[in-house]
Amino acid sequence: MTAEQNKEAFRRLFDEVFSGGDLAALDELVAPDTVENQAGMQSGREGVKRLVQMLRGAFPDLRYTIEDLAAEGDKVWGRVTARGTNTGSFMGHQPTGRSMTITVIDICRFANGQMVEHWGVADTFGALAQLRLIPRPQPVSA
Repeated sequence: MTAEQNKEAFRRLFDEVFSGGDLAALDELVAPDTVENQAGMQSGREGVKRLVQMLRGAFPDLRYTIEDLAAEGDKVWGRVTARGTNTGSFMGHQPTGRSMTITVIDICRFANGQMVEHWGVADTFGALAQLRLIPRPQPVSA
């Protein structure tokens, strides 16, 4: 696969799977034995399905916007904005009804059109603060 084809697979993961909740597309785009390197996440296609279901259950209107995208060889790097309203349970907390907007950095390795490995860093602290599940940081005065 070319770098451009891998970028298209990355776009589809965010547009169809994470934003759209399309688990059939997930089956097409994620290898059964994909390796997950993000802390707290489970490897394998089923682990990715559980993540999508959890996120979409907590944020039914969840949408991702790809802000920057780069690819070289079999790897794709993306800076993505995630937006959603918390109307379902999230990380053991009851729904807050509040919205959040966070940045996510993802690196995916692809083989034969499927994601086979993932590294990610999501602004979980920012999400929890916006949902008021943790105290919001106060500006530091000089």
